[in-house]
Order: sequence, then C-alpha cells, then structure tokens
Amino acid sequence: MNTPETPDTDNGRQLELEAEAAAFRRLVEHLRERTDVQNIDLMNLAGFCRNCLSRWYQEAANARGVALDKGGARERVYGMPYDEWKAKHQRGPHVPHAPHKKAEA
Repeated sequence: MNTPETPDTDNGRQLELEAEAAAFRRLVEHLRERTDVQNIDLMNLAGFCRNCLSRWYQEAANARGVALDKGGARERVYGMPYDEWKAKHQRGPHVPHAPHKKAEA
C-alpha cells in the first residue's frame, strides 16, 4: 500500500502495519459486539466467519513462531472460550459450512 502518504520506508511500513493491526482490532471488536450476527450469516454474506478469522489469526501467529492453538485463537476473536460464546449467543441448529464456499439455498 505504498502511496505518497506512506512511502516505501521502514517508518512508512511500520505505520502501514499499525493501521492494519488497528483495523483488525476494530473488526474483532465489532464482531464481539454484534453477537446477533451468526457465523452462518457472515459466511453466506461475506464468505468468512469468526472461525475463519480465528484460523487466519492462528496461522499468522504460528508462521511468526508464536505458539497459538485453535482454542486460543478463537478466544482472541470471540472474547471468551468458544463453547461459552456458543452457549450464550448461537441460535438454532449448528450448520457446518465449507470454508470459502457459498452455502446452498
């Protein structure tokens, strides 16, 4: 994302990383606030859900040498253990989904 405002320098790249991290944190915060939006709804509309986001977070952490398991990554995204979130907020029957595929109608 090199623009005149973010030159291709160490400082410019650092600012870009900080902006990306802030956007990620805001997305996670927004998803935590919107417990009314179910994962299946996200998957159908956007092609990803909280579980996808937590998996991407885990993969990125592991690629950088940070030991993070599935449960830890999910807790980072959900703001609580996954089973607790499901008990409090998940509606209806669990509908598994295939990652990155639109659910059939």
